[in-house]
Amino acid sequence: MSNPFVAEHTVHDYLSCLQVVMVNTTLPANIGSAARAMHTMGLSRLTVVNPKLPIDETSVSHAAGGNDVLAAATITPTLETAIADCQLVFAASSRSRHMPRPVVTPTQAAKIMLDFIDNQSLTNKQNSTDAIPNIAILFGREDRGLTNEELGYADYHIQIDANSDYPVLNVASAVQVIASFIFAYAQTHISSSMYSGGTIDNNEASNSHVSPILNTYIRQQWDEPAITQQQLQQLTVRVTELMVQRGLADSDHLRSLPLRLSRLGSRIQLDQKEFQLLSALVAKLLKD
Repeated sequence: MSNPFVAEHTVHDYLSCLQVVMVNTTLPANIGSAARAMHTMGLSRLTVVNPKLPIDETSVSHAAGGNDVLAAATITPTLETAIADCQLVFAASSRSRHMPRPVVTPTQAAKIMLDFIDNQSLTNKQNSTDAIPNIAILFGREDRGLTNEELGYADYHIQIDANSDYPVLNVASAVQVIASFIFAYAQTHISSSMYSGGTIDNNEASNSHVSPILNTYIRQQWDEPAITQQQLQQLTVRVTELMVQRGLADSDHLRSLPLRLSRLGSRIQLDQKEFQLLSALVAKLLKD
């Protein structure tokens, strides 16, 4: 499948579609260190969700050459706000959780991200929209990472190969490692496209170094833009409400139902038209 987006764009164009989201950090110095790591690997969009302490002089001193990234950082009160307009969400996690999502390595994550950007950008071009694909990578607290609820927002979990006796990295170090894999893969992605004349083939030898991921569906090309994380959560809430209304779920004992519906939505990878159709159907059933 020919995709001119790859041939016409740079590594920076790809990396500008990605944002690092740090959740409820304790130490301002770690925010600065993460900004430095991002700058080193070409990432520029940093969002900090409800930090326990504000960005301060220790953040600036640890940011070093990444002060521009730190200065442009967005502070949001909730994770939902931070990822509301993201179409794809990854979460760094060192261990499996109660409600697992597909687990990928940093290299596999990089491939999924760049393929998504290619296909989403092509879809937007065909639909005459200037929308830029928006992908979030979540990083949790220094002491306990991300909660199960926060991990539930992610379409994929990224795990870094590490010593099984202690597979835990400092949050800034985790940003550095994952960002470095993305940067390296982006360079390969651009180079292989130039070599092949802008043709993308998921079976090409240029991608042979990427191990097969779990059996998940990666949409090759949308005819409509993908829905955002906010839209997915809206649909999850409405479907849950419908199931309670129809006696299919107990509002006092929902347990994992919202998380399962959210995971189902991530796996299906709805586009805007599909979202509108399902939203209309649910709204009609709620009224009847």
